[in-house]
Amino acid sequence: MKQVAVFGAGRIGRIHATNLAALPGVRLRYISDPVGESASSLAHRLGAEASSIEAALADPAIDVVVVTSPTTTHSDLILRAAQAGKHIFCEKPVDLSVPRAEACAAAVRAAGVACMIGFQRRFDPTFNEVKSRIERGDIGSPEMLVITSRDPGAPPAEYLRQSGGIFRDMLIHDFDVFRWILGQGDGSAGPDEAAWLSATGACLVDPAIGAVGDIDSAVVSIRTRAGRLCQINASRRAAYGYDQRFEVLGAKGLLAAGNHRPHEVTQMDANGVRTDNPEPFFLERYRAAYQLEMAHFFEQLQSGGSFRCSVHDGVAAQKLADAAALSFETGQPVTFSE
Repeated sequence: MKQVAVFGAGRIGRIHATNLAALPGVRLRYISDPVGESASSLAHRLGAEASSIEAALADPAIDVVVVTSPTTTHSDLILRAAQAGKHIFCEKPVDLSVPRAEACAAAVRAAGVACMIGFQRRFDPTFNEVKSRIERGDIGSPEMLVITSRDPGAPPAEYLRQSGGIFRDMLIHDFDVFRWILGQGDGSAGPDEAAWLSATGACLVDPAIGAVGDIDSAVVSIRTRAGRLCQINASRRAAYGYDQRFEVLGAKGLLAAGNHRPHEVTQMDANGVRTDNPEPFFLERYRAAYQLEMAHFFEQLQSGGSFRCSVHDGVAAQKLADAAALSFETGQPVTFSE
């Protein structure tokens, strides 16, 4: 029985804590949050205890910590958990700074603990089916990836002021999808990574976003070492719902992963053809993915297998996010050394 402490009782913390409480072989022991009432109410609902982070880390019975606190706290909590000998699941990103993210990876390695980063899109059943078909060779060697990533609306400007910018906060998921889908190529040539990246963007949704130094619309182009191509288009506004799609063009065909809708019903009558809009936001769109990634974490922890997205994947995605931010700021592409 793995005993777990969750650090963070906000929106993501509630999702992960609820999923943890339902997993066999796992006991949700502690929940910690600076807002005491948030920790207490969530702990009471799930049969856990509200606790300080210090007390949870000091308890030798705790095997795992799940970090769902604000981004600016992630690296510190990873370092403290590694020092305490706890295994770690941490929401993305590892940190807004690549050097600090690399320091976390080094600390995890030195402590001999496991660390998985929560890139939940790798666990989405639809996206994962695309990955499986690529690995099966259904479309031959993948050559081009096009990712559409559009939120239904922008977060508050005050949140964006501390988020690290659209490339580090929002597109980091898409950078991870790029590495996941194109990074292994056709399975015969070994890992493939970005060789060249160019990013541009604008503030088209809300002038308040520009006022805090961020943008709300972006396009990123990437070329890999093997010459494969990726384009990511992202926006903080999609009036029709949460738009999450990608398609992979290969030598023998194409795979497309579409949006999810609340109901997969199409109505056709004299007034036209109608379907539901996509799911309203990530909580609904990735509900299954959040459950599956946490189950995967504990399965691999038990078996000693490798995680589908490690702390090193977190560092790699952060490097791409930093490169995109630099390309946007300078108006010049960024090249990567092998």
